[in-house]
Amino acid sequence: MSKADYYEVLGVSRDATEQELKSAYRKQALKYHPDRNPGDHTAEEKFKEASEAYQVLSDADKRAAYDRFGHAGVNGGQGFAGSPFGGGVGVDLGDIFGDLFGEMFNMGGSASQRTSRKQRGDDLRYDLTIDFEDAVFGTETEIKLRRLDTCATCKGSGSSSGRGPTVCGQCSGRGQIRFQQGFFSVARTCTACRGTGTVITDPCATCRGEGRASIEFKLTVKVPPGVEEGTRIRYGGEGDAGRVGGPRGDLYIVLSIRQHDFFERQGHDLHCVIPISFPQATLGAEIDIPALDGPVSLKIPEGTQSGRELRIRGRGVRYLNEKGQGDLVVKVVVQIPRKLSRAQRELIAKLAETMIVDNKPASPGLLEKMKDLFS
Repeated sequence: MSKADYYEVLGVSRDATEQELKSAYRKQALKYHPDRNPGDHTAEEKFKEASEAYQVLSDADKRAAYDRFGHAGVNGGQGFAGSPFGGGVGVDLGDIFGDLFGEMFNMGGSASQRTSRKQRGDDLRYDLTIDFEDAVFGTETEIKLRRLDTCATCKGSGSSSGRGPTVCGQCSGRGQIRFQQGFFSVARTCTACRGTGTVITDPCATCRGEGRASIEFKLTVKVPPGVEEGTRIRYGGEGDAGRVGGPRGDLYIVLSIRQHDFFERQGHDLHCVIPISFPQATLGAEIDIPALDGPVSLKIPEGTQSGRELRIRGRGVRYLNEKGQGDLVVKVVVQIPRKLSRAQRELIAKLAETMIVDNKPASPGLLEKMKDLFS
């Protein structure tokens, strides 16, 4: 049976570059790889055929001989002189596939390539809800949570005898199992030891060989002034304990802030709405209003329009981990009384006689300009 043309096998032209050959072979290998087509002998043959074609065409001397004499010019027409998975001049699969099939084509690997037994513990998250004032001024609070800690029974060894892990009998400590699939050798992570090369033969009854057990612990959380919704506070080394002596993970406190009854935060400024009377708006006044850190005096200028915002410097929120503080922004709204006494009505009627307003329609822009004139 005649062998297929190597260029046709890879689907490239005869003047294909080295990179084009590599790319074409990679596509063929990915498509027909036996692991992706278990039990499919046709796919296995196509994979072998593509590997043979690439082995020849990727070698300058072999390619020249093949271009001149065809299959007869390459190893007497026998094709695979050196299997890409065994001895001889083979295909550099690591160069072609990178990490994609790194484990699949690993022929044993060194101890440094295998999974380290020491593993860092997981990070933990705790959602903490605090009052509005606590976010502005800072606070301390104690929380309770659970984490994986070093097992007190076996002291982290994972074994009831305390001697710790022994060499895995399934992989002989290599962390990998090699087996033959089709015409090539495959190495995979050992399922018995999960790639560590060791196993616990007498697991601790408390932690079941994990070396870690769940415990409840308390932690005092310090919330700095100026935090916002969603602020994360990191506590290094307060997460789960690592496996087999590995370092602890971290704990992240994620803050949620309750709303205030009348203050609203915008950046570092505090906003609120204060009602004032018509005389206060017209004649001006100085009033005491509540603030988060105590009463504060607010000066209302004469002729203040309803909806105007007045700013009190330095009575807002402190900058987080910085110097400085925002402002208290007070929006004043002129309150019109719904009911008047007879005396009040007579006084306002007399005032109305002295104040004549031309009630013609005005554009919103003109109305704003008029407000500015009287502010």
